[in-house]
Amino acid sequence: MKMRNVAIAISLALPMTAMAAEERLSVLCSADMEWCQLMKNRFEAESKIKVSMIRKSAGEAYAKIRAEASNPKSDIWWGGTGDPHLQAAAEGYTEEYKSPTLPKLQPWALKQAETAKYRTVGIYIGILGLAYNENVLKKKNLPPPQCWKDLVKPAYKGEIEMANPNSSGAAYNALATVVQLFGEEEAFDFLAKMGQNVSKYPNAGVAPGEDVGRGEAGVAIGFMHDLMKLTVAGFPVKVLPPCEGTGYEIGSMSIVKGAKNMEQAKKFYEFALRPDVQSEAVKALAFQIPSNTAATIPAASPRLENIKTINYDFAKYGASDTRKRLLQRWTTQIYSAGN
Repeated sequence: MKMRNVAIAISLALPMTAMAAEERLSVLCSADMEWCQLMKNRFEAESKIKVSMIRKSAGEAYAKIRAEASNPKSDIWWGGTGDPHLQAAAEGYTEEYKSPTLPKLQPWALKQAETAKYRTVGIYIGILGLAYNENVLKKKNLPPPQCWKDLVKPAYKGEIEMANPNSSGAAYNALATVVQLFGEEEAFDFLAKMGQNVSKYPNAGVAPGEDVGRGEAGVAIGFMHDLMKLTVAGFPVKVLPPCEGTGYEIGSMSIVKGAKNMEQAKKFYEFALRPDVQSEAVKALAFQIPSNTAATIPAASPRLENIKTINYDFAKYGASDTRKRLLQRWTTQIYSAGN
């Protein structure tokens, strides 16, 4: 009888032992959910590491990492515009790591890593643009916008959506872009006038485009790769870069300082930089330009060389003091004034 009890005890303990030995990884993902899920599924299948993944916009992800700095809940932060990644790096919330894959990356991806002292790395480029719903504008007899300055015209009152830059990396990129294009004072004058035409500032960067796709708004500001998904899906949406020039993001990846699963985080880091993995993004309708020089650029992706872009200063506008000051000014002068 005693032997039988011992055997039962051992059999009960075995699954617990196996569970304790299972490798795990906690990923904070700031790309679209479909892409996040694709990365999770493929990494789990290849590595046999169990992944728990939370999807948050870039600004929300930064806030989460900052709030949990004394006891990190995430191991690696993948995706999302690079400005908050740079801010996290400058404030010491992310880990220095020099990947052996760095020599195979595009120059802009390397520059992102160098700027952050190797506490982040570029994984894709996304270009900022405008989208409009052809049916909505035709019904209301409105001309399609071509430029940033078109967005202040009274005819567009209630028709424009831009996300909240406090939570959305895309919207902060737009804020920093117009400041670099027009100078800060003129940019905030522009944003105040445009704000009279904005119906709402949702938290997620993809939300304005989705509302334009559904015909709930006429014009959206966002990243062209997100907006192109609507066109590819058959919505009556046209996407274009503003005529004055536009900004762009360097989507980034960072290992969280003090990650509890550091070795697994480095495995995911290397996985995410591989050309075959980056080339699969199109399966999730992700049309960003990948950072590995051997990765395939999706056919529907906007081409950087064909678009007038500004010389976006990632070091300055990704710096903590600049971000905090601009966001505070936007919240006080633009958001609070309209709510």
